[in-house]
Amino acid sequence: MTTFAKLMGAASVALCTFASAPVLAEGGTLVIGSTQTPRHLNGSVQSGIATAVPSTQLFASPLRYDENWEPQPYLAESWSVAEDGLSVTLNLVQGATFHDGMPITSEDVAFSIMNTKENHPFKSMFDPVDTIETPDAHTVIINLSKPHPALLLALSPALAPVLPKHIYGDGQDPKTHPANSDPVGSGPFILEEFTPGQAIVMKKNPDFFIEGRPKLDEIIIRLIKDESALLIAMENGEADMYPFMAQSTSIKRLEKDENLIVTAEGYAAVGPINWLAFNLESPKLSDVRVRQAIAYATDRTFITKALHRGTSSAQRGPIIESSPFFDETIPAYDVDLEKAQALMAEAGFADGMELTIDFIPGPKEQQQSIAEYLKSQLKKIGIDVTVRAAPDFPTWAGRIASHDFELTMDLVFNWGDPVIGVHRTYLSDNIIKGVIWSNTQSYSNAKVDELLNAAAVETDAAKRKDLYAQFQQIVAADLPVYWINATPYHTAYNAKLLNPPLGIWGTMHPMDTVEWAE
Repeated sequence: MTTFAKLMGAASVALCTFASAPVLAEGGTLVIGSTQTPRHLNGSVQSGIATAVPSTQLFASPLRYDENWEPQPYLAESWSVAEDGLSVTLNLVQGATFHDGMPITSEDVAFSIMNTKENHPFKSMFDPVDTIETPDAHTVIINLSKPHPALLLALSPALAPVLPKHIYGDGQDPKTHPANSDPVGSGPFILEEFTPGQAIVMKKNPDFFIEGRPKLDEIIIRLIKDESALLIAMENGEADMYPFMAQSTSIKRLEKDENLIVTAEGYAAVGPINWLAFNLESPKLSDVRVRQAIAYATDRTFITKALHRGTSSAQRGPIIESSPFFDETIPAYDVDLEKAQALMAEAGFADGMELTIDFIPGPKEQQQSIAEYLKSQLKKIGIDVTVRAAPDFPTWAGRIASHDFELTMDLVFNWGDPVIGVHRTYLSDNIIKGVIWSNTQSYSNAKVDELLNAAAVETDAAKRKDLYAQFQQIVAADLPVYWINATPYHTAYNAKLLNPPLGIWGTMHPMDTVEWAE
């Protein structure tokens, strides 16, 4: 019997008898249910929910953020930004160690930031980082080629895990390094077992550098492909938390359980947008009129009101509508089948065409259901759509990253600031095959590059807003993607759980203060 099987047997017994023998405030096990299957656990070279949730428990980062969007100390006990905005100094805590006992030094932090810059799909996130000085073991000076208004946010747990240089600096490719699946970090929990497709077991780090933390003895992430099984696990106590829940039926179902709390809090920095992506390398989709025709044929209101039962909201552009940078004047492409048919004819496809659409496997409502809706809806303008399923997330991600698709449903996060989560989709120099959630549409527009590069260094909020408004108008005309809705993420958790992760990053944040009520 594997360690996971033993732990799950013990956890099931404990949870089934929870009412008579509640877990004490100190210690205990938190079982998180997830439909997201990670390829590995290193958030320095991989974005997304599947990797970020375990990565932020295993790796510490320079800073962390509170629920008010204010940076807080983590590996850096203090920091300062130069008056000209061209350097940031981090003062590291004393005595912090990696899980193998090696001390964390400024060299590790410098190595990690540069590693993330070179290998993470969010190319713009650390692009302004020029050089990093390490004058002593606990001082890091990040020198920038230009001001970077999103730098401190980029030093958050989900975006900037600190890696041990003595392990990752051995010359191997960071994207395929064997330590990615068996990591040595410095976070509140230590990896006990990673069984791909089944579970991630993480034990309490007894030498964590923040005294008295973590509160829990262990966190188990159960990887459950079938959402129905996950809902049952939540209802019968085999799982204690279900984050990133987006299905309207699931949300309404678990809200009825008196032993659970269901909330939409915890996703402020995520900015999740559900969209239809076009592969502009396809000769059928390289003509903007075809993309616009598809947009005019898609009824966004029907999707949000009928398919999603009113739990999601329409999304008209690349920047989440709740952001101060969103441009209200962006064209909405409200459904107009006559206009769509005329555009198809103008593009030379009056007799129609055939296209294939992919979708992220998992909960159907936000992905597969929309793909199937598009199959029926686009037939009205002469497009015969084949819906192509993937057996699991890595298969879908591999197809999209290698640009082996025509249309795909996708879910992409704004990640708090446009320079982190928006730029990556539209910058022409971020067309990188093999990297998911980069510019997989192969979209290239010199004016968009100019505007985004200017917004990335503009420290005046009003001027920055204007630059993003111009950008939104251009991409709304070019339509490398058609934005559909903001994903209605919710978290369901056991009512006896204290300090659940409801800050701006939700469960993509260290859960060192989470504990059970007595």
